[in-house]
Amino acid sequence: MGFAKRLHEGYSNRKYDIDKKKIEDFIDRFFRFIFFLEYQQCSELIDIERRLNDFRTEFHEILSSVTEENKTVKTEEFFASFPAIYKMLENDAKAVLANDPAAKSMEEVMFSYPGFFSIAVYRFAHELYKSNIPLIPRIWTEFAHSKTGIDINPGAEIGTHFFIDHGTGIVIGETTIIGNHVKIYQGVTLGALSVTKNMQNKKRHPTIKDGVVIYANATILGGETVIGENALIGGNVWITESVAPNSVVFHKGQVTVKNKYPGNEPIIFSI
Repeated sequence: MGFAKRLHEGYSNRKYDIDKKKIEDFIDRFFRFIFFLEYQQCSELIDIERRLNDFRTEFHEILSSVTEENKTVKTEEFFASFPAIYKMLENDAKAVLANDPAAKSMEEVMFSYPGFFSIAVYRFAHELYKSNIPLIPRIWTEFAHSKTGIDINPGAEIGTHFFIDHGTGIVIGETTIIGNHVKIYQGVTLGALSVTKNMQNKKRHPTIKDGVVIYANATILGGETVIGENALIGGNVWITESVAPNSVVFHKGQVTVKNKYPGNEPIIFSI
């Protein structure tokens, strides 16, 4: 079989007739619109209402490419959920401003923080995930992943006032449950103990209770692993069992310092 024939067979048999770039472009433009990142495009209320209707029409067209079921109803349900999602995102931004000493304003958080962008895309994708919309939720969160290095599966359940600092390298698996007022730093993995297809419909990822702080490069694995309320998880720890509320978990490594010139008086001590 020639290569062109193989591609023709693939196009003929594909389940969805989608434009991935259009789906990614939609969420990127919608984020910039609702967080005021467009230059003087909507100074009048009537302009904002017109733009929202344009986005509604465009989303209905995108939805048509992945499902034939109740497209109009699902579009209206999705747009009706926006006020609640937007309120959660405002609380996420407030959590960043309240906890990051480098953050100077809400606008700075919304305009420039990769963690906030990834959370925003996740919250809209999660709404579609709950409605069993195929493809679009994962395309959106993988788009955010490609821009920020933060991988949040749209199936994860994340509470309010969620704070991601720096963000690069964070992985949050599909069945993860995260409570309210949780802070996570770069390189954290909330993953599965093992990955096999027969675990598809089982809880594979940890539960993080309210008020937990997880510092850089910590790895927490397993669907039965629960990190109790207000626990503090230090950097570089590896956890596969539950942790009681209010615990402090840390990795005590050894750093050795010595003089790099052999002829000099040796200076050797450990921290």
